[in-house]
Amino acid sequence: MAEKLAKPAKRLSSDSNSHEGAAAGEISALEEAFRKFAVHGDTRATGKEMHGKNWSKLCKDCNIIDGKNVTTTDVDIVFSKIKGKSVRTITFEQFKEALQELSKKRFKGKSDEEALQEMYKLIEGKGPGLTGVTKTVSSPTVSRLTDTSKFTGSHKERFDASGKGKGRAGREDLVDNSGYVSGYKHAGTYDHKVQGNK
Repeated sequence: MAEKLAKPAKRLSSDSNSHEGAAAGEISALEEAFRKFAVHGDTRATGKEMHGKNWSKLCKDCNIIDGKNVTTTDVDIVFSKIKGKSVRTITFEQFKEALQELSKKRFKGKSDEEALQEMYKLIEGKGPGLTGVTKTVSSPTVSRLTDTSKFTGSHKERFDASGKGKGRAGREDLVDNSGYVSGYKHAGTYDHKVQGNK
């Protein structure tokens, strides 16, 4: 039984080595780009599987989608065709199949192998871009509205002198059980006065 398990593992490793020998630089750079996009936006991602959202982002960021030959609809159709029926992700091998499928549409005048190499060149060395991400605005209006030292009334009570929020203490009226009236300046001095007279 152990011999049967060892033989397929050996065969798989020799297959992968012979395949990587043909295009070692391209495959590793392609896989690196795959992993970068696979983990983008997902803290739990391992980089071994890619969601449809990240597949679409890869196609947009790497200019696979040109608007004429390949559209976002084409990208989504290829993703649905390549992935399994009850699965939401694709592996690296399925990713390469999807690229092969799209390369036929993207580079129509070239042979299948040339089109696939052109597709790899578009993706290699790229990572997810931050285009369209909301940037913080530093205008005088925004800084004036967010300066806690200028707050008045009940809003002022929510922050300490340094501008840091007090949390729950700033939102709720906490009961003072010290026995003194709120706002009394000499709170806590009774024991000192009584002990001083004795």
